[in-house]
Amino acid sequence: MPYSRRVRRQGRRVSEEKRQPECNIGLTGHVDHGKTTLVAALSGVWAAHHSEELKRGITIKLGYADTVFRKCPKCAPPEAYTTKKTCSMHGVETEFLRKVSFVDAPGHESLMATMLSGAALMDGAILVISAAEECPQPQTREHLVALEIIGVKNIVVVQNKIDAVDRQKATENYKQILAFTKETIAEGAPIIPVSSLHGSNIDYLIQMLEERIKSPIRDPTKPARMYVARSFDVNKPGTTPEKLRGGVLGGSLIQGKFKVGDEVEIRPGIKIEQGGKVSYEPILTYISSLMSGSMVVDEIGPGGLVGVGSTLDPAVTKADNLVGSVVGKPSTLPPTRTELHLKVSLLDRVVGTKEMQKVEHIKARESLMLVVGSAVTVGAVTAAYKDDAQLALKRPVCVESGLRVAISRMLAGRWRLIGYGFVR
Repeated sequence: MPYSRRVRRQGRRVSEEKRQPECNIGLTGHVDHGKTTLVAALSGVWAAHHSEELKRGITIKLGYADTVFRKCPKCAPPEAYTTKKTCSMHGVETEFLRKVSFVDAPGHESLMATMLSGAALMDGAILVISAAEECPQPQTREHLVALEIIGVKNIVVVQNKIDAVDRQKATENYKQILAFTKETIAEGAPIIPVSSLHGSNIDYLIQMLEERIKSPIRDPTKPARMYVARSFDVNKPGTTPEKLRGGVLGGSLIQGKFKVGDEVEIRPGIKIEQGGKVSYEPILTYISSLMSGSMVVDEIGPGGLVGVGSTLDPAVTKADNLVGSVVGKPSTLPPTRTELHLKVSLLDRVVGTKEMQKVEHIKARESLMLVVGSAVTVGAVTAAYKDDAQLALKRPVCVESGLRVAISRMLAGRWRLIGYGFVR
C-alpha cells in the first residue's frame, strides 16, 4: 500500500500536523513574477530565507514550505477550498484534504541549474506568469521546456499580479498565455487569475491543484532513494564538542522509506585528492534524526521535503557540500559514473533568450552542463553522433540507466537549455 495512503488509514492516531506531505508542487516562472509571494499566500511561509535572497528580493536557493489543503463542508466550490482550519463564513471546522510541500525554484536566468535540480523533486508544477508583462518572458519559456524535459507533466498556470493591471490588459495577457501554451505540455492547463499580494482567487487555485496535480502512488517497498538538494551544518559557532550535532541532509525520497537508526550510503561521496588524481569515496553513516517540515518523526517515506540528521562530521555537510548526492541503503544505490553515454534529443531552438537561435548538433570536445537528478555537473564530449553522445564528467554522478538528463550549452556567457538525453 502506498505510504501516504497507509498513513491516512491510521486515522486520528496521526494528527494532521504530524502527517508527512504527500506531494511536491513546484513554483516555476520568470524572475519577479511573484512565485515566492504565491507560496506565502498558499502556505503562510516566506520560502526565501537566505540573507542574500532577502536583500535582493529574488530566490537564489530552492525554497520549501508545507501547507494543508482543506475544504469547508458548507461552502460551495471554489469558496469551499482553503488552508484555514475554521471557515470564516460558517464558523465550522474544515475537512482535511491533504498535506503538500511547495518547492520554490529561482527564476533568474543565471540560476537555471538550480531550477532544473529542483524540478527533479516535483510531482507537478505551478507556472507563474505576471499579467503586468508580455508573455512569454525568456525564463517563462525556459522553465516550461525544463518541466517537459525533466518529465513534470501536471501543470497549473497562474496569471499573477492581476491587481496591477486593468481588465483589458489582463484579457490581452490571458490570450498571450493561451497562444504560448498551445502545443506544449501546458496546453489545456487551467489558467487561474490571482493576486498573490492580496490573496485573491487562492480558493479557486487550491481547487485546481486538487483536481490537476494528484498525489502520486508510491511504493515504499522499493529500495530507499533520496535526492539531496541541500546539506547543512546546524551547529552555531562556539558549540562545544560534546554538544555538536551531526551533519544534516535535505531533500526528498523518490521511493522507499528511512527510519531513525538506519545505516545509509551516500554517493558519489567525499572528494579525495591523492597523487595528483581526484576520486570520490562513498560515505556510510547512520540516521540520527528525521524531520518532515518542522516535525520530528521516526520514519519517512516519499513525498514532501525532509531533513535527515546523521552521525557525519558536520564539516562534511556544511555549505551544501553534498548537494547532488543520492542516499540509500548500503549496496542498493546505482553506480557512481565518471562518464556518461547518452541517447540525445535536442530542441529545435535555444530557449531562455529572445533570439531563439537554432540548436546546433553536439560536437566532440565541447563542454556541456548536465543536470542529473539533483546533481549538476559539466561534461567534456569525447564522442558525438546525431543522437548519441559520450561525456567525461568533471564531477561524477550516481545514476542508473534510463534516467532523463537535462543538457545545457554555454552561449553568450550563460548555460542555455538545448535538450535532454537518457542514460544508456
